[in-house]
Amino acid sequence: METCPSKHFIATGQPKLLYLSIMKKNITNFNPLSQNDGKSSMDLEKSNVHIVVEILEYAPHSVVSKTILKKATGQICVSSLDAGEELQEKTSPFDIYIQIIDGAAVVGINDKNYKLRLGEGIIIPAHTLHRFHASEQFKMISTVIKSGYEDLE
Repeated sequence: METCPSKHFIATGQPKLLYLSIMKKNITNFNPLSQNDGKSSMDLEKSNVHIVVEILEYAPHSVVSKTILKKATGQICVSSLDAGEELQEKTSPFDIYIQIIDGAAVVGINDKNYKLRLGEGIIIPAHTLHRFHASEQFKMISTVIKSGYEDLE
């Protein structure tokens, strides 16, 4: 399971950068923990300094996503959403930490919406409905640590 929706992406000739063209405003196939064949995205080079906000660019009417690091125990992904784009409600079996690194986003968790601005973050609890809306362009880092089974009741 993964943080990036890479199985629905089309490679653009850059082996580490993938684009998802959105044909409508709502995306129904985004799953922050969907299966990945490991061929669509690559980890960033280790022991090198990266300017996180520059790892990917915005694409018109699209979502852009890149895996920063993927392991069996979790994943870190950076994504951008162009203004007006949405990712519909989904659930995850794990907590997801979201941090806004550019712009501002509306993150819905269950029935409540949170406006997150540059530098702000939120933990989306496991097993809760969540969604993203870009009232303006934004970039985010999402981090999933695959643990917490001990919290299930």
